[in-house]
Amino acid sequence: MTLIKSISGIRGTIGGEVNEGLTPIDTVKFASAYGAWLKNKNPNKRLKVVIGRDARPSGQMVSDLVCSSLIGLGIDVVNLGLSTTPTVEIAVPMENANGGIILTASHNPKQWNALKLLNEKGEFISGAEGNALLDIAENASFKFAEVDDLGVVTNDDSYLQKHIDAVLALPLVNIEAIRNANFSVVVDAVNSTGGIFIPALLEALGVANITKLYCEPNGQFPHNPEPLPEHLTDLAAKIKETNADVGFTVDPDVDRLAMVCEDGSMFGEEYTLVAVSDYVLSQTPGATVSNLSSTRALRDITEQRGEKYHASAVGEVNVVSLMKAENAIIGGEGNGGVIYPESHYGRDALVGIALFLSHLALKNCSVSALRDSLPKYCISKNKIQLTPQINVDDILDKMAEKYKNEEVDTTDGVKIYIGKEWVHLRKSNTEPIIRIYSESRSMVAANSLADRFKAEIKALI
Repeated sequence: MTLIKSISGIRGTIGGEVNEGLTPIDTVKFASAYGAWLKNKNPNKRLKVVIGRDARPSGQMVSDLVCSSLIGLGIDVVNLGLSTTPTVEIAVPMENANGGIILTASHNPKQWNALKLLNEKGEFISGAEGNALLDIAENASFKFAEVDDLGVVTNDDSYLQKHIDAVLALPLVNIEAIRNANFSVVVDAVNSTGGIFIPALLEALGVANITKLYCEPNGQFPHNPEPLPEHLTDLAAKIKETNADVGFTVDPDVDRLAMVCEDGSMFGEEYTLVAVSDYVLSQTPGATVSNLSSTRALRDITEQRGEKYHASAVGEVNVVSLMKAENAIIGGEGNGGVIYPESHYGRDALVGIALFLSHLALKNCSVSALRDSLPKYCISKNKIQLTPQINVDDILDKMAEKYKNEEVDTTDGVKIYIGKEWVHLRKSNTEPIIRIYSESRSMVAANSLADRFKAEIKALI
């Protein structure tokens, strides 16, 4: 059994002993710590928290425990029920709530669940805030309300439509062009809440021909729910079988988006953000942001238009922080996460789909042709196992010094740009390894670059 307590939330496997899995006791403890943290931030106020969950089997149990913990603290709860991460994010400010909790373990298998924690803006809490919350949990520093001061739960199923309406209202979402394109679409929602939200969005966009694959929200994932190529063979086959124009797949909480082309080939999860950004940049001048481990293609298409690209440390909260600082018009991560500030500061697959289909309709080309029009790069992901005695920071410092005549970024580990190639070296926070991400024009070249840096690091050791 596993329980991981981090600044961004609490995740673990269901069952087992207290402090070793996400047991009911642990769920109550951390939900209560979050409520106590909110009360410390907002003294003498009646508070409100929005919660929603994905479809995994433990969701109802975890939701009941979280709701009860919050109302026990005197906090009112707006319960969206089966929902998505971005839906909860937009609901928090729409409800004038003080925070939100999404009950989802993202792409983890069904035995996992988690509490993802939001602030009053519907954005993930910061590192400092997360540490303060963990201290409250560790010390059980919460005081529950007396009987006349208990919170109240309100169930609200209106946010499916409210989220879709918000997407349709975005100026760059071209509903007429999408409807006229008469797209045929296959959706793989891994039997989670995307099976509710994505077909409903597509229908609202005027897509008449929708084939649903694994869209029953029962939490029984038919394959590994992370939207990687090796998990999308059923989607690729269904696209070819139905002669569809495109396939969309999302993770269980619907904040990551991947596409499959009309010929069954992968669009590439790294290229979700690149394609959507290509469209946004064509309509709106401005800066872009992705994290340091994402493809260079976003930088290329941004600079081609004379705009500025910026790279953040890995992690959605870091991407959002830099987007705000640079007033970026779009940003996100290479895991299929599109963050479009015109909507909200969170990864949102619904926004990604609407913007992508608008782009595809106006381009009037196939999905594979759209993919091939973008700068082509391949990323190789590797790691080196180290002994605990090795000073990883010292190794990274030496690599930065060795390549000081190249473009070097030390925001998060060491990223070295060599022409159009790059290598990103990061140490793990949980185990003695160095992660080595390398990118080049082909996978052979990317692997060769990784091998070169692995050899250089081993020589230093």
